[in-house]
Amino acid sequence: MAVITLSRQFGSEGDEIADQLCQVLGYGRFNKLHIIQAAAEAGLSEQEIIDFSEESYKTKNFLDRLLKRERIVAVAQAWKEDPKGVQIFEMTPIHEANALTMVQSAILSAQRAGNRVIIGRGGQVILKDQPDVIHIRVEAPLENRIQRVKLEQKVHRREAQDLIEARDEKSAGYIRQFYEVDWSDPLLYHLVINTGMVEVAHAVQIIAAYVHALQSEKMPT
Repeated sequence: MAVITLSRQFGSEGDEIADQLCQVLGYGRFNKLHIIQAAAEAGLSEQEIIDFSEESYKTKNFLDRLLKRERIVAVAQAWKEDPKGVQIFEMTPIHEANALTMVQSAILSAQRAGNRVIIGRGGQVILKDQPDVIHIRVEAPLENRIQRVKLEQKVHRREAQDLIEARDEKSAGYIRQFYEVDWSDPLLYHLVINTGMVEVAHAVQIIAAYVHALQSEKMPT
């Protein structure tokens, strides 16, 4: 059993590669259901769950960083009973640290289960040096990504470039803020694939072949 973490630039076709890898290898794609499962094991209700990923991350401003303020990323809303048995509506703030811990627990649980593709969320750092975990980075030249995003989002060139820059900054900021590493550092990954030169189908073949080769090495002779 293996786990693949996949870090990707926006518009690099990393998600397409992940989907095809799941089909070829018979793996499951890590999603919010895994976070719900991990949260349930920790005794949390579904109302207290948030998938805190790069997409929901906001870069801290200067004052937040200076004062080390903990940001609220969601508010859990649920009916609960007070000590007298009276139903009360309770709103509980969920801070970044709580949400991050939830996601980390879910990723570690997915790694133990095996046969998963984990996209983003710091998987390449959380599972660093773990056995049977393969870290993949997908990149592409900016111009290639602009053309892809233009077609997919049906936007003009400037809007496509703005989307790319914003999403890449969120992803880089998320990894930098919580794990103090550069998400583009090639030393974090087993393979770095440039889809400006390698087709998606070929990238999937390369990764799948690498997974099979590693598994064969571990098989008893």
